[in-house]
Amino acid sequence: MPGIASAVESVRFEQGQAWDLQKKRLLYTESHWTRFENNLLSERTVLYRCADGTPFARKEISYSPSRLAPAFEFKDARLGYREGLRWKNGSASVWFAGTEGYKERQLQNEGTLVADAGFDGFIRSRWPQLLSDRRQQLQFAVPSRLDSYGFHLQRVGAAVYREQAAQTFRLGLDGWLGLVAPDIEVTYNNSGNRLLRFKGLSNIRDDDGNASLRALIEFPLTDREVPVAEKNRAQSVLLKSCQLS
Repeated sequence: MPGIASAVESVRFEQGQAWDLQKKRLLYTESHWTRFENNLLSERTVLYRCADGTPFARKEISYSPSRLAPAFEFKDARLGYREGLRWKNGSASVWFAGTEGYKERQLQNEGTLVADAGFDGFIRSRWPQLLSDRRQQLQFAVPSRLDSYGFHLQRVGAAVYREQAAQTFRLGLDGWLGLVAPDIEVTYNNSGNRLLRFKGLSNIRDDDGNASLRALIEFPLTDREVPVAEKNRAQSVLLKSCQLS
């Protein structure tokens, strides 16, 4: 019998820098190792470091259950806090574990459910509609709230990022919450396949754990291929506490 061909595996790397909104102080960096099997997105590991280089948080993402609402687990060693989303029997549940103990809640099966880095896939899947200025609706999972919330996404207009032609989009909450919650802006290159800049509430809390940091996160214009072993090492790096401010 002919042998079964093994999957072709590759890993791409990029590092983003998260600044305060005035871009006067580096808050942290986030290093992304993205794994592909036969050119299909499979996994992502994100390692967060304080400005002094200390690794304080890590996120592991699996796209096999869903490209838009992937399973993930985030851990922050500064706060002793973990959160994530998991799939079981076709249903998604969000959870968190911290000073309040462990809590979990199953979400409704929404066709537009988006979670964490799946937002990038949502942008790409709706690119033609977004360029035609059609507002897109989505349900975004928020593990710390044990719920998902209705958001809308719409094009702001053309932009220039580091002399590159780009498009900027604004993500806002639906309903009355949109009156009190700040919007998030993301900038993508003109082909829609690369996030260049993020501005708004990040997924990293302040040193007291009371509120999410507002940040301007800038990404390089290109990523690069690295050995698979580099991603494996990032998964085992010892996390330590450090100060972001």
